[in-house]
Amino acid sequence: MGEHTVRGMVGDKEVSLTTGKLARLADGAVTVRIGDTEVLTTATASRSMREGADFFPLTVDVEERMYAVGRIPGSFFRREGRATEKAILTCRLIDRPLRPNFPEGFRCETHVLSTILSADLINPYDIIALNGSSAALTVSPIPFDGPIGGVRLALIDGNWVAMPTYDELEEAVFDLIVVGKRNAEGGIDIVMVEAGSTEEGYRLVEAGAQPSDEATVTQGLEEAKAYIGGLIDLQLELKGLVGEIDPVEFPLAEDYSSELYEQIFNATRERAGEVLGVTEKKARYLAESAVRDHVFEVIGLDMEDAGAVKSAKNAFRSVMKNIIRKRVIDEGIRMDGRGATDIRDLAVEVGVVAEGHGSGLFQRGETQVLNVATLGM
Repeated sequence: MGEHTVRGMVGDKEVSLTTGKLARLADGAVTVRIGDTEVLTTATASRSMREGADFFPLTVDVEERMYAVGRIPGSFFRREGRATEKAILTCRLIDRPLRPNFPEGFRCETHVLSTILSADLINPYDIIALNGSSAALTVSPIPFDGPIGGVRLALIDGNWVAMPTYDELEEAVFDLIVVGKRNAEGGIDIVMVEAGSTEEGYRLVEAGAQPSDEATVTQGLEEAKAYIGGLIDLQLELKGLVGEIDPVEFPLAEDYSSELYEQIFNATRERAGEVLGVTEKKARYLAESAVRDHVFEVIGLDMEDAGAVKSAKNAFRSVMKNIIRKRVIDEGIRMDGRGATDIRDLAVEVGVVAEGHGSGLFQRGETQVLNVATLGM
């Protein structure tokens, strides 16, 4: 495979994608560059399923290197340190939108690794690594229903700035990360959003101002779709230059057969209401267990056969998930009886712990968080 490079603009930033130059033995390898920040992402998958795995063993790593900023590691042995908090958060940022795009039953160990080759300390590398991960999978034989595209927007003086620099982020009052993929109609579906205020935004709130509102954020989401579409087109252009990729047969696990699913679905749908009508979580779990036991009895499941029981449990879980999803779409009612726009009851209490310097209990529905603050004396 020869070396191929494509370039495009995202806002006022030029993005380049290169493949075929580095890491040629990886299933897919793409170098992404904005300014002088450059990230190499490789994607590699095993040709056999991981033994005993009942989940998709995807590992996403981000490796920061001191040479990227022209420095030598400061430790005695001159070794790189453990992953920083930024690197770990970037791994999660990449993993979440990638994972749903692999086929059901894919159990082959897959590793997506982004290495920071160069960091100009002007352009953040996290969104670069995200797009590089999608591009590396797109030019590989690994089964991946992509590409996806991701963009960061910063709200500065009422305008959304794409792919902001660190300096621009300091001026911004809102930080928005949007990831999406193209749908069958050619539009962009948003698959993930990360959003939050900035230090400047917090300062404005403390001063009594409103740095952003719902309409402004909605506008940002719509603007993001155009940038995402451009990044997806750039990856597809790179794939077109690579040409035909040699196919690889990856095995897919079957958690249950279609016949077993139909059996369990027919036995479940008459009693699904016994679960859907229960709003309390603990009582709902008990009701679901009772329905499941009844269904297994109806279909004559051999409870001594561990493999058959495991398949039946997986099928029952899928049946319930599909019934619940259909109820949400058709009736607009979620599992605990809430509508599509309803939120759980909220409650806040302070002074919960007697001897602590400060404590607060926040509760949303049946989820609780207890925070305790201690001052150094």
